[in-house]
Amino acid sequence: MERTLIIFKPDSVMRGIVGEVLTRFERAGLKIVGAKMLNPDYEHYFQHYEGIGTLKTRKGEEIFESQLQNMQQGPVIALVLEGVDAVEFVRKMVGSTEPKSASPGTIRGDYAHVSYAQANESGKSVSNVLHASADKEEAAKEIDHWFSNSELYDYEAVHERFTQPKKSK
Repeated sequence: MERTLIIFKPDSVMRGIVGEVLTRFERAGLKIVGAKMLNPDYEHYFQHYEGIGTLKTRKGEEIFESQLQNMQQGPVIALVLEGVDAVEFVRKMVGSTEPKSASPGTIRGDYAHVSYAQANESGKSVSNVLHASADKEEAAKEIDHWFSNSELYDYEAVHERFTQPKKSK
């Protein structure tokens, strides 16, 4: 089983769509193994977006600072999801980082429509509902950054009977 991190960004929390979006992950067979609401400070986001995600290095200071400012507009909900190929599967469900380019049926395609150009014109970052780990290595680092081991749970969900190999007796 694989684990991945998702963060419901302030725009999704303030719009009241967290439950609706979370239901999509659960219906797809992903299991919640960690969850919490918090309001991280600048340093926490700096470590997440640059220390782990290298956003500043890849996209530049202006985009980086805009993203951190956007993330500090309100509380977020951080979750660890577990499932078969969870990182890749969640990324597919979430859709393109730019909501305008996200396919209909993806979370960003269904709940956001902002373009990079519109965000640049308005001087804001792209509000795209949630963050999802990009790959397995990033997921492991992000989970360690956002959760302690005591905040992660191991239990069997009913659907795992259909997705897990049979245990020998």
